[in-house]
Amino acid sequence: MSRRRVLAVLLVGAAGLGGLAGCRTAPSVAAYVGQTQVSVAELDDAVARRLADPDIAAFVGDGEAAFTRQVLSLQVTEAVHDAAAQRLDVEVTDADVRDRIGQLLDGSDPAAVFAQVARQQGASEADVVENVRQQLIRQRLAAAVGEADLSEAGLRARYEQVRESLGQVELGLVTVPDQAAADAVLARLTADPAAYPAVAAQYAGPNTLPQIEARPPADLPQVLAAEVARTAPGQGFTLAVPQAGGVVVGFVRAVVRPTFEEVRDELAEQALADADAVGQQLVSAVRDDLDVVVNPRYGELTEGQVVPADGGVVQLLADAGAAPAGD
Repeated sequence: MSRRRVLAVLLVGAAGLGGLAGCRTAPSVAAYVGQTQVSVAELDDAVARRLADPDIAAFVGDGEAAFTRQVLSLQVTEAVHDAAAQRLDVEVTDADVRDRIGQLLDGSDPAAVFAQVARQQGASEADVVENVRQQLIRQRLAAAVGEADLSEAGLRARYEQVRESLGQVELGLVTVPDQAAADAVLARLTADPAAYPAVAAQYAGPNTLPQIEARPPADLPQVLAAEVARTAPGQGFTLAVPQAGGVVVGFVRAVVRPTFEEVRDELAEQALADADAVGQQLVSAVRDDLDVVVNPRYGELTEGQVVPADGGVVQLLADAGAAPAGD
């Protein structure tokens, strides 16, 4: 599905909502999100529940106004994600959220992590759970519109795309004074790769590696990168490099690439991050369409966050590992 078509699907119904903007100013409503309302009573109750936690209360201190904006931002964001999920028929179950939290915790004590988040960000356990739910919604929105493939087949396809870049070159470098010595060293290493340490010891210096090392292509010396790339495993090359003090003999013992199974988890996290980035754009489009109106008593909505009307910024919980929030 094209990006233009995706936005057309997500923005269906915009005309029906636009006429509500002028009359959505009831003092008992903290925010309007499309046809959903966050009442002042609901907001006050949400703030009070969080402040009952001593860690959150200590975080807030005398900044309750800023904290109220933070909580209202979370409520608005939740409603926007719900609307986006409904429009594309995306579902995230409680079990899905529990499984993802387990992956993110990776054996850490949940109580300790949630307590740390409360102390550093003023976010409750329920806030963290909701944040993870929203991440899953965004990822599945991207998949639903064909902008992400989170399946096993999709991960294998991603692996094939990046496989070459994941390889590490087992490389030896010996710097010798002249071409004759370089030819002799290369001939010996090609015939007997196990002799490398002894050969390197004969030409010890700052530009000779005492042992063959495994390096990713990105970490290769730029002056040698092209020669290394052209050299087959078990072969070598010579290259005059005046700044190195002579002729460099390069010997490529092997090129080692990880298997799909070895990098699967990393590929999966990369795929999820890419999907989340697309999902954020889709959610942003829905938020714009919903014509979110915040009671001026609390501030204004800027980039999805409720901020003071004078332009100050409240740092909100972005994820369980985000920096501490503040005014």
